[in-house]
Amino acid sequence: MDNTKVQSEGGLNVTLTIRLLMHGKVRETWMWRLGARINISEGNCPERIVTITGPTDTIFKAFAMIAYKFEEDIINSMSNSPATSKPPVTLRLVVPASQCGSLIGKGGSKIKEMRESTGAQVQVAGDMLPNSTERAVTISGTPEAIIQCVKQICVVMLEVKSQNSPPKGATIPYRPKPASTPVIFSGGQVSAELALAEVTVFLLHLVSGLDASPPASTHELTIPNDLIGCIIGRQGTKINEIRQMSGAQIKIANAMEGSSERQITITGTPANISLAQYLINARLTSEVTGMGSL
Repeated sequence: MDNTKVQSEGGLNVTLTIRLLMHGKVRETWMWRLGARINISEGNCPERIVTITGPTDTIFKAFAMIAYKFEEDIINSMSNSPATSKPPVTLRLVVPASQCGSLIGKGGSKIKEMRESTGAQVQVAGDMLPNSTERAVTISGTPEAIIQCVKQICVVMLEVKSQNSPPKGATIPYRPKPASTPVIFSGGQVSAELALAEVTVFLLHLVSGLDASPPASTHELTIPNDLIGCIIGRQGTKINEIRQMSGAQIKIANAMEGSSERQITITGTPANISLAQYLINARLTSEVTGMGSL
């Protein structure tokens, strides 16, 4: 994970590069837009390195897409399974070993703070990945917990960079090697190749929706009254999370007499609207399949 600070009006605009270890086979894809780039490593390997570079806002939206997509895959995989409890979503970051000490903190204080404040499980591998000087940082939990944890990890990495301490040797990046054994996601019999391909489409759609001066637009959708509660959440917690993650303005109309549906109006850039719609659909899927309260 590397980062560069770019000064802008109104404060400090931060651009991040994050490396994520995922499973699946998909062709290398590049997408540039406003300095944002997504690259999926090439090669006939079950593991792929997904590199996302761009403004922090773009990075966090990309992780929201990934986390909710994986949760959706887990829920779908459980439809024909006897399992009664939903396993957590799990993502693995690839971080230079020289930065892992700051991530762990003195006596494990920093990583403990992350676990307690986000509710996510965070594990820093003791050994470096094969033929590299990088370690895997595994994050498990709900999509919301994972997103908050990624934000905190980014803050720590930025603090390390701001100290301008000399790097402890060159970083040798991890490069996955081919393997003949089949790969499945822990927690569900999910098609790894399909899941990564779909996530890639979502990320490219998100990045391509960005523009130097994107025009705001409005999208409306209707939700059955008996499902609106899962979108709003207790005291508005869920709808506020969706607003924050997507960056869109979301208004839910009051119930109309005699109507069995409620209208939701989403306003923002195409990327904002796309992410808001995806997050709303993820909540609906979770509720309908009976996983909303797990």
